[in-house]
Amino acid sequence: MLHARLSHDRRVSALGASEAEVRRQTQMLDQIRDSVITMDTDGYITGWNHGAAVLFGYSAQEIVGQHILALYADGDEDEADDPFFNAFLENGSHEMTVRRRKKSGEVFWASVSLSVARDELGNFIGLIGYVVDISGQLAAEETLRLHARIFEHNGEAILVTDAGGKIVSANNAVAALTGFTESELRGRSPDGFFTQGVDALARPEIRDEIEGTGQWRGELQFQRRNGESFPGWATISSVQDAKGRPSHHFIVFSDITERKEAERQIHRLAYYDPLTGLPNRPLFYSLLEHALSEAHRNHSHGAVLFLDLNRFKNINDSFGHTPADNVLREVGRRLSMSLRKEDVVCRLGGDEFVIALLDISRREHAGHVAQKLLAAIAEPFFVDKHEVMLSASIGISIFPDDGRDTETLLKNADVAMYRAKKLGSSAHLFYSHEMNLRSFEQLKLEGGLRRALERGEFLLHYQPQLDLDSNRITGAEALLRWNHPERGMIAPSDFIPVAEETGLIIPIGAWVIDAACRQIRAWIEQGLPPVRVAVNLSARQFSTTLPQTVLSILARHGIPSEALELEITESMLMHNVESVVEMMSQFADAGILMSLDDFGTGYSSLSYLKRFPIDNLKIDQSFVRGIPNDADDSAIARAIISMAKNLRLSVIAEGVETAAQMEFLRGAGCDEIQGYYFSRPLPADEFAALFARTNT
Repeated sequence: MLHARLSHDRRVSALGASEAEVRRQTQMLDQIRDSVITMDTDGYITGWNHGAAVLFGYSAQEIVGQHILALYADGDEDEADDPFFNAFLENGSHEMTVRRRKKSGEVFWASVSLSVARDELGNFIGLIGYVVDISGQLAAEETLRLHARIFEHNGEAILVTDAGGKIVSANNAVAALTGFTESELRGRSPDGFFTQGVDALARPEIRDEIEGTGQWRGELQFQRRNGESFPGWATISSVQDAKGRPSHHFIVFSDITERKEAERQIHRLAYYDPLTGLPNRPLFYSLLEHALSEAHRNHSHGAVLFLDLNRFKNINDSFGHTPADNVLREVGRRLSMSLRKEDVVCRLGGDEFVIALLDISRREHAGHVAQKLLAAIAEPFFVDKHEVMLSASIGISIFPDDGRDTETLLKNADVAMYRAKKLGSSAHLFYSHEMNLRSFEQLKLEGGLRRALERGEFLLHYQPQLDLDSNRITGAEALLRWNHPERGMIAPSDFIPVAEETGLIIPIGAWVIDAACRQIRAWIEQGLPPVRVAVNLSARQFSTTLPQTVLSILARHGIPSEALELEITESMLMHNVESVVEMMSQFADAGILMSLDDFGTGYSSLSYLKRFPIDNLKIDQSFVRGIPNDADDSAIARAIISMAKNLRLSVIAEGVETAAQMEFLRGAGCDEIQGYYFSRPLPADEFAALFARTNT
């Protein structure tokens, strides 16, 4: 090591140099502003100027006579060998970048320029060193290198333009995104990047914001080398020189095609029906609100059509959801094709569609459009190679006559649509104020029905059924009554349709079965034999859980299954035939009697009758009313009775009101009758008394 080679005597001699000589050299070196250090041939410091004192923190008195190694950073001592004894002697000078240590212990990077000092004879007498702290410079260079790496490897495309708007630099992402390399771009204007062919920096709205805030952010349409256009999100920033004038602009941009597509998908999900592609409820509301504002300003008229497909559930039940969805798509297509471009069709959900006709000249125009839409729906649909026919009902409200806001117009069109449904298939109706009054009454009735079950306002009356051979009561039909606390007794014809429509018939129907079975149990406990009680079933009650519900009620009340008779109508047999047969078979296996009510008024096939486990046929009162005087009614009654006998079914005629009717039926072979001729429907206690009198 160099430390070991130093002569102790020379070190003592250097330290003993006269203070006057040190001051003289220091004063001379102080004339130089940079940091200057002089050394003898052995590396001992002989001169130290003010610049060196400022840089290292040592005064001349502290450092002169010390070896130069005192300024080295740890581990740098070996650097002294080559420069002192080789390079300097050969070349006369040497430059190097090294680490040095200050008096405070701080290590810094220094640029050291060494030159050889010679006497008048040219002999080597020492070294002169110029030392500059370059830590800041190196840090700045490292920062620049870091920035260059960031610039090149940034995932976003970056363009740099000069004050004249010419590209001076472009990173790798620009080439990856656009296909243009930096060499191709340098010196060009960036306007070729923009679909509009206009440099973004030249647009007034962008230029003004950059001049005001130094930056602009927003969406621009960019162009690739192959001419393909793509949306980009750009940030354009201004860089100023020392005088505050713009010297460069940075354009940082990225391809937002995927984000825009995601936004479009989100928008479609938010505002369009995913099944049909039609506007959904929120978008329809928005469009209609705008149309209403326009109509108000222009004093124009329009219409809202509420369309509901009739019996669409049958397609779902028969073919499944996927084919049914295809039908809905086709319905949406047909509706759209039947309208003007300015009109709007929307799928609210399920099988409901709403149409807004904008700016119509006459009320009748809405009616013509409704007929056109109904005709489009009436064209055959093909489902799994089957031809299927559909119909619809349409309610129409006119704005501003029937409402000045979306909710009112939709509500009124909906009211009119339900009225149209009652007219049969493919009907349309205009809204009227009277409809709303009826709807209000229906809503009140619906609310009352919901409370009636909770408050125990329902009761059953029992109409006796008389055997024509024995003149004895063989059973009764349970008929529902509603004893309303304010309106008194409400007829079934007034509330049963509402119960059917709202689905309340399901809990009400279950209550009827339970109440009838409870009454049968009570009569048995009073000493009466098990009385057969017939209960009407609604199509809404038919579900896979119905058999278990009925059987559990029978078990709970402990009555024989043959004491309960379930009545169904012809129309119920025609829907979901297989499931109905399965449920009826479960009832038959349990010993529960099945009766076909209102026979002759529907469209049942004799081949179907053979499949169903039916015990009794009931002749509808519409055929009984005309006998024996009406030849047609009499012929129909005889035919039904004859057919039933051939099928080994019992026959009950309902609505018998005269002795002549009873005698005709007795002579035709009818088994039982019920009607006002024998007895009106009776409360349970009165029925029990009549039963006891008649059957003793």
